[in-house]
Amino acid sequence: MSNSKFGISFNPMLCFFISCVPLIFLSESFTQRTLQLCEGVLKLLSIWFCEKFSKFLVSRFQKSRIPLSFVQIPMTLVLKKMALCSTRVENVEENERISLLDLPELTLECIFERLSPAGLCSMAGVCSSLRERCTSDHLWEIHLKQKWGKVIGDTAYQEWQCQVASRNGPSLSGQDKKKGLFESLLSSRPFSWITPKLEKSCKVRTTLPVDSIMAWYLSLESGNFWFPAQVYNRENGHIGFMLSCYDALLCYNSETDNFHARYSSHGRRTLEENIGWDRLRAPPVNTPPFVLHVSDCLPDLKPGDYIEIQWRRNKEFPYGWWYGHVDHLEPCDGNETLCRCHYSDTVVLKFNQYSSESRWRRTLINRKDHREEGNEVDGFYGGIRKLYKEEEIARWKHFWPAQVLEQ
Repeated sequence: MSNSKFGISFNPMLCFFISCVPLIFLSESFTQRTLQLCEGVLKLLSIWFCEKFSKFLVSRFQKSRIPLSFVQIPMTLVLKKMALCSTRVENVEENERISLLDLPELTLECIFERLSPAGLCSMAGVCSSLRERCTSDHLWEIHLKQKWGKVIGDTAYQEWQCQVASRNGPSLSGQDKKKGLFESLLSSRPFSWITPKLEKSCKVRTTLPVDSIMAWYLSLESGNFWFPAQVYNRENGHIGFMLSCYDALLCYNSETDNFHARYSSHGRRTLEENIGWDRLRAPPVNTPPFVLHVSDCLPDLKPGDYIEIQWRRNKEFPYGWWYGHVDHLEPCDGNETLCRCHYSDTVVLKFNQYSSESRWRRTLINRKDHREEGNEVDGFYGGIRKLYKEEEIARWKHFWPAQVLEQ
C-alpha cells in the first residue's frame, strides 16, 4: 500500500508487527529473555525505517533541485550510526540465543506430548531439566493407553507393582540393579540406539523411579515383564479352543511386533509364539482363572442376549471364557409377544459353533441357584458374563470358525 501524496511505501509486515506489539507485551507468558530479543528486533526495525526515510529525503531533495552537498555529511553520519547499531544488535543475538527451556510452559507441554516414546527417551538424555520433564508420568500415560490400553488392565498393573516391590523381576536382577533401571531398560534391544547419547551426557542422572509409568512402559516394550492378559483361540486356533479366551502370561517381542504366551493347565505350562495384537484382551473381570466368577447378570438374562461363560475340562484345569447366547426354552416358538422364557428359572445357553449333535451345543443353568455345574465327561460350567457392548460381541464374531465344529 502506498501514499500517492508523499510517495512513501509501507511494508505490510511492518503494519502487522506494529499492530501486534501491544498484544505481545501484554502476554503473561513473556519472559525477560524474549523481551530482550524484541528490543533487538525494534532496533533493527528502527534502522530499516531510518534507511527508508533517508532514501525518501534524498529523492525529495533531488526533485526539488536542492544541492545534495547539504545533506551528504548528515547522511554519512546516519549510515555510520546504522552500521554500528546493526553490529551491536547482531552481537546481542549471538550472545543471547533462545533455548528450548526458554519457551512458555504451555508450549513445552505441547511439544513433549507430540514426541514419540523414542523421542522422549532421546530428549531425556540431553540434560537434567529435560530429563525430569520427559520422564513424567502424565506424558507416558498417553503412550501407555494408546499402545497398551486394550491388552493390559488392573491385574497387569498389580503384577507390575508386586514385581517392583519384590525386586525379583528380570529387569531388576543381577547387574541391572547396579546400572539403574533406566540404563538397564534402554540397553535392551528396542532402545539400544539411545544408549550412546546417555553415555555422552555424564552429568545426567541415570536412575529412574522403578514404579514410574515410563519404567513400566519400557519394561513392556523390552519384553522384560511378563504380564497377565487373555488370549482368544489359544494354541494357534486349536479346534478344542475355538471361540474361547484363556488367561496367560505374555511377553512382547518388539522385533516381530507380536507376543509369546505361557498357559497354565493341569500342572504343566503350554507355550505359544507369534500371537498378534488382535487375539489379546485385558481381563474384563478380576477373577483368577481357577476361581468361580460371581454371576450378577442372571436375573436379566433373556433370549437373544450374548454371554461369556466359564468352562473347564475338569476341576484341575483353569477356567476359560466361552462365547454363546441365551436361547428359548423348547416349548417356546420364539414369538416375542408370546415368549415367557425370561420369567423361567431355567436358562438355555446355546453354542452355535458346535454341530446340533454335539454334547456342547446346549446346556441349562438355574437362574436363582447357579453354581458350577457339570461332570467329568461334558466338563464344568462356571460363572456368566452378559455382553453389553457391541464391540465385544463383534470381536467374538470375528473369530467365528469357517465351519461348524464336529465334537
